[in-house]
Amino acid sequence: MRQSRGSPSCVCAAWIWNLEQGNPALVRGHLWNSSLPLAELLKGFGPFGEHAVNASWIAVQELEKLGLRDDVDLHVYEVPVEYQTVQRLIPALWKKHSPQLVVHVGVSGMATTVTLEKCGHNVGYKGLDNCRFCPGSQCCVEGGPECIDSIIDMDAVSSRVSALGLDVTVTISKDAGRYLCDFTYYTSLYQSHGRSAFVHVPPLGKPYSAEQLGRALQAIIEEMLDFLEHSEDKINCQHEH
Repeated sequence: MRQSRGSPSCVCAAWIWNLEQGNPALVRGHLWNSSLPLAELLKGFGPFGEHAVNASWIAVQELEKLGLRDDVDLHVYEVPVEYQTVQRLIPALWKKHSPQLVVHVGVSGMATTVTLEKCGHNVGYKGLDNCRFCPGSQCCVEGGPECIDSIIDMDAVSSRVSALGLDVTVTISKDAGRYLCDFTYYTSLYQSHGRSAFVHVPPLGKPYSAEQLGRALQAIIEEMLDFLEHSEDKINCQHEH
């Protein structure tokens, strides 16, 4: 299901990382040692525009309370809604940590479901950020591809989470909105060669509570990790044969 988000009403909120510890985990084609602990680094934005209460940040904090599986460490941070900060921060963190996967979470005033974004877009950024700034080129990466898809099979993740029977509807989108959410997603996808994901949540109470959103994020991220692990198992098996 495609949900268009043309208005600048989304705020980015969360990242997940698998940090290298000892022997390298799978990073851009290397072998994944599944015994290594995963580190979950969550970065959230504060209030912005119409969102006096940022549902994505609240949902991330709820996820922090719930936690993830035992081999995942969770860390939560808050960052400003600024294009230039995103352009500096994402490459620096990828270079510093060599993460396995990044999951971003944002709020959209137009969303009524928890939405998995399939791709990020390079051009069309005209909305001003919290600093009243907009890239002069109106793009994320000059000369970059128009669209980059996540390597995560969002349809599969959506189906598996829906089968869990949570009281939250999960849908799919190919339009993250051409604002900070889309900008952040594309920048991360470009930096990671597709090893990123983005989840949009609706505002609190429209219709979901913070606890419902937190549990939905918990299920979605764990399914993404399972999908990635199984994908790498297939790659490793092919290499062995």
